[in-house]
Amino acid sequence: MELEHNYIYIQSALTKEDCKKIIEAGENKISEFKKQGIRTHGITAGNKEKQSMLSAKPLNDDVHEGKSDDEYYIRDSEISWLTEQWIYELVMPHVNTANKISGWNFDLENAESFQFTKYGLNQFYGWHSDGSGCHKSAYKRYYPGVNGEGLTPTKGHTPEPHNVGKVRKLSVTINLNAPDEYDGGLLNFDYGPHTSGDRYKECTEIKPQGSIIVFPSFLYHQVTPVTKGTRYSLVLWVTGRPFK
Repeated sequence: MELEHNYIYIQSALTKEDCKKIIEAGENKISEFKKQGIRTHGITAGNKEKQSMLSAKPLNDDVHEGKSDDEYYIRDSEISWLTEQWIYELVMPHVNTANKISGWNFDLENAESFQFTKYGLNQFYGWHSDGSGCHKSAYKRYYPGVNGEGLTPTKGHTPEPHNVGKVRKLSVTINLNAPDEYDGGLLNFDYGPHTSGDRYKECTEIKPQGSIIVFPSFLYHQVTPVTKGTRYSLVLWVTGRPFK
């Protein structure tokens, strides 16, 4: 699908003070999870440890032909979940504005919990999309012990009743760091081989602290490895009924 606008960004939409509060809340939640024995490592393929899997698989990689996607890890980070209402009140007006001025005008109904993500040295998130938006990707209800364990539902399930039957339509990433606090950790897009312009895009626009980027969840994207310092980000997925 060709879009006139693949993403919308708002530089320094959140203040330094807001970013600091969110980082403190996210770090506190990670510490709390660890004390409870809840894993905080960002995982993509079930509950496997990355040490038992092959390293990140790039798109169109013929070297590993015949290997299943479940044999790779494409993510290395620490995460926690935030649901504070004041954060939604800061972020959602920007999401709604982006949805309108971009021309997408997706029918949006709900949002998932915020994912606070901490990328340390050499940590990354390989190429992926957050959702397809089709009926087959609609969320099913998560029942602990039946389709997942603890805080980890199996793919396609959600513990949030208001998101059952919904799909991810818009993805939101907020850069919580000052630019001089880390190197690497850049958000990149892959628009696919049939795009009329450049296929790959490096998003340097959101380097300023508190900057927000909004994009359709079906776009492929990655976070490059952090080469110095620690990168903090806040991610949100905004949902609605499947595309018709």
